[in-house]
Amino acid sequence: MKKTRQSASGSTLASGFTLIELLIVMTIIAILATLAIPRFVGAIKAAREAVLREDLSVMRTAIDSYTMDKQKGPQSLDDLVQAGYLRAIPEDPFTHSKDTWVTDTSDAMYSIDQTEPGISDVHSGSDETGSDGQPYSSW
Repeated sequence: MKKTRQSASGSTLASGFTLIELLIVMTIIAILATLAIPRFVGAIKAAREAVLREDLSVMRTAIDSYTMDKQKGPQSLDDLVQAGYLRAIPEDPFTHSKDTWVTDTSDAMYSIDQTEPGISDVHSGSDETGSDGQPYSSW
């Protein structure tokens, strides 16, 4: 319902919005929100997956470098930090913790000079499934 008022010249001026106009605008906003929210959630998941891939790549490279340089595998991820191969253990983007990384220890020696086995690989501790259908713990 529009309010009316008269101007100094005697003509009628309308101000405000009708209830129908407000409902139409709110409906349009609701439709746009229902389209945008799933895309936003998908973009967040894709960003977290990219961070996980990068973190795993960096940690695996550090494990390999440590093993080749020291002729023994690291016994924990903290060894990589202590030796300067990582500044800090990264936070898992899905578990939001630095303590949930799952390490694989192998008795295999990767070079002739290697004297002691240790960590050979690292995975996410998350039980969620990635956009490719594989669990993050298998990446």
